[in-house]
Amino acid sequence: MAFLGIDIGGTKRVIVIGDPKGRPLAQLRRPMEQSGDWRADLATLVEDIRRLIAETGSGSPGQPLRLERIGISVPGPVDAERGILLNPPNLPDWHDVAIGRALREAFPEFGNLEIRVENDANAAVLAEHAAGAGRGVEDLVYLTMSTGVGAGILSGGRLLRGAFGGAGEAGHLPIEWPGRACRCGLRGCLEAYVGGHAWGVRLREVVPDSSQVLARAGGDRQAVRPEHLVAAARAGDAFALEEFGRWLDHLARGIRHLVMLFEPERIVLGTIATAAGESLCFEPLRRRVARVVWPRQAERLSIVPAELGAELPQRAGLAVALAGTRVMASAL
Repeated sequence: MAFLGIDIGGTKRVIVIGDPKGRPLAQLRRPMEQSGDWRADLATLVEDIRRLIAETGSGSPGQPLRLERIGISVPGPVDAERGILLNPPNLPDWHDVAIGRALREAFPEFGNLEIRVENDANAAVLAEHAAGAGRGVEDLVYLTMSTGVGAGILSGGRLLRGAFGGAGEAGHLPIEWPGRACRCGLRGCLEAYVGGHAWGVRLREVVPDSSQVLARAGGDRQAVRPEHLVAAARAGDAFALEEFGRWLDHLARGIRHLVMLFEPERIVLGTIATAAGESLCFEPLRRRVARVVWPRQAERLSIVPAELGAELPQRAGLAVALAGTRVMASAL
């Protein structure tokens, strides 16, 4: 018995075969080349899955590998109940695609194969809960902190999806009013202040010529990105330190909403925050959060970096495949 995990992103896709305990047995990574026709791209994905299955084998001579379930992690909103990709922004040709049904039909030899589909933030919280920084915690929030901001939320060990599957849009919690315009069409959203895309736009507008941030971008203002600021802040650049403090202030406001709404035991932060590290990011962030929540909440809350890092894509799809109605901490 084996489980298949698929992580589909805007630039790459990862296919992993794992055992019932979620241990990866084999994997295949490829660039996500979008032809403009999702059917053709899906056919290529199916070919890669078949190749990986054939190369992995069952471990028993003459016995084919038997797939129990497929889990898929994809960006953007999904209809998890029907296995449909709705309108993932990084996959413009995959809107309203019934990927669950399409994959089931592509593998008739496995019978009525169960296909589970989750957005990447939900898949990430399942993976970190099972094999990373969220182990042993039943009330957990994972915040994606990259181009945009999203959240995967476990409440009492259960994945929170909402009535229509759209819960967890933490990036669009209001932290300023009316505030900066967000790419979602609203204003004052957390993502408009701490998301990598929005922050990069701001930095290119405000970075002074004398800052190390600009120097680290090769002197090209249009090339400035958040990682240049993080590196300059570590080196003690005054502008970078002030700007990073501003970023932390806004992030703390967003976390306050999450604490008041869900009272998690732990919040796990990925990408930008993890790259910035303990002394630059997590220690001062915890102090800021402690000032804007109730003391008893601050005492019980831990805010920690994600642990899976580059391993997340291979764990995310498997975590979706292995998760039951109630998430089991020992699944991976």
